[in-house]
Amino acid sequence: MIQPQPQQVSMTDNSSKEKSGVGGITGTEVQTHDHIEEKSPTPGQITPYEIQQRFSLLQDLSNEQMARLNNSVVRKLDWRMMPCITLMFLMAYLDRINVSNARLAGLQTDLGMDDTMWNLGISAFYIGYVIGQLPGNLWLAKANPRFFLPSVMMAWSTATICMPAMVNGAGFAVCRFFIGLCEAPFFPGITLMTSSWYTKEENPLRMAIWHAGNTISNIISGFLAAGILTTMDGTLGLHAWKWFFIIEGAISITVAVAAFFLLPDWPHNTRFLTPEETEMAQYRVLCSNGGMEEHVGGTWDGLKDAVRDPFTWCFCLMHFALVTAQSFKDFLPSIVNTFDFGELTTYFIQAPPYAFSFAFACAVAWSAGRHREHVWHIIVPIFFSAVGCSILISTENVGARYFGIFILISGTYSGLNLQLSWETTVVPSPRSKKAALIAIANCISQTSHWFSPYFWPRSQEPFYRLGGGLILVGCLFVVLSTLLARWRCVRLNKKLDEAEGWTEHSGNEKGWRYTY
Repeated sequence: MIQPQPQQVSMTDNSSKEKSGVGGITGTEVQTHDHIEEKSPTPGQITPYEIQQRFSLLQDLSNEQMARLNNSVVRKLDWRMMPCITLMFLMAYLDRINVSNARLAGLQTDLGMDDTMWNLGISAFYIGYVIGQLPGNLWLAKANPRFFLPSVMMAWSTATICMPAMVNGAGFAVCRFFIGLCEAPFFPGITLMTSSWYTKEENPLRMAIWHAGNTISNIISGFLAAGILTTMDGTLGLHAWKWFFIIEGAISITVAVAAFFLLPDWPHNTRFLTPEETEMAQYRVLCSNGGMEEHVGGTWDGLKDAVRDPFTWCFCLMHFALVTAQSFKDFLPSIVNTFDFGELTTYFIQAPPYAFSFAFACAVAWSAGRHREHVWHIIVPIFFSAVGCSILISTENVGARYFGIFILISGTYSGLNLQLSWETTVVPSPRSKKAALIAIANCISQTSHWFSPYFWPRSQEPFYRLGGGLILVGCLFVVLSTLLARWRCVRLNKKLDEAEGWTEHSGNEKGWRYTY
């Protein structure tokens, strides 16, 4: 249910008190499309009641009826869209990390690759990923997500099933490039889609839930590896790692087919909502955006606006730093393998740290959404990630190193989830600009994968201190970029205060503000 923003005060207009909208909202926010620093606009005030009057089917509904309708929309989204995109994201990340466990089962040896060729193949995925990011998300902003997202999933799943045909390192690099190219629009696409359906209070937890596909895929990968890579070698004359890709690709295609029927479109044209629920879906997002409609906007205008907005580059740095701090994820099986627990145990013990990280990320996201606060919810966990990394690279004690993995993973994954929700909150519209911002930030962040694999050579076992140093640098830049984004939010809010003549003692109403 939509809650009032902590920085707002109640509207004093009597009509808005009588019909304050969903969940008793007593104030909303207004954002202009102009850059505050350039034109210093004075945002107007708009109440939820005024927004409600824009919708013919909502005009005469009471607060109780609005609340029930709101709950109905959220319930349908939570039970239909969220499980679908979570499962799709799970398969996307499983596709991304399965090569790490396949490496332990002989993939690198069977294809005759040295470490340099292996790292080139890993990097090739992210080259394709970067190339497809921006055009894919700008396309999605104008397309129908119910058809677009399952289609790209079908494409990368088909490429995955082709991987058993590889015979050398060049084939490995080519396959990974095309998988990355096909998968590129998906992550920024579901980020855009979630922010277009849920309010800013709901966004952090929902993004944490589907982002759990990231952590759950690591859990499932370990169990799949234990079940397939240790039992199916030689079945039908194929190496076990080939079965790994065939089975995973087939499951992914099945999920993509189901998504064609389960995913919604945009709030204004989704088929499984009633007419009243369709208007409520639009009303909810309008209230969350301070009355500013999420119109699509021109593709090139959205791109130019995103490039000119300093927020884009703040979040580019933050996302890049977080991905750099997560550079361990492609090599975690190799790190755990240095514990000398044996092949089967090595696959299994990768699961608990990711399970803990999922629970932790959901708890932090719930708190961030409830308190409408991002900065310290990112900085504190990332500090503990740095501590975990320091433990991992500084001691031979296996128990301490395993504990270090728990807190290392938790802080970095939680931070990435909150960064996604924060960037879509400060730039709610137009959709083309938001799509461009998400894609640019994600695109630039993935360049970390072009060089980070070279920080994890086998010669660094068992401590991988070169990779650990890279993680610590990433954590440092997460803190710096978070404080930079906060500084900009505070600066712009002060300009809005001045434009509205607002002070603590002025008695004026506060309009839309940048949350941090």
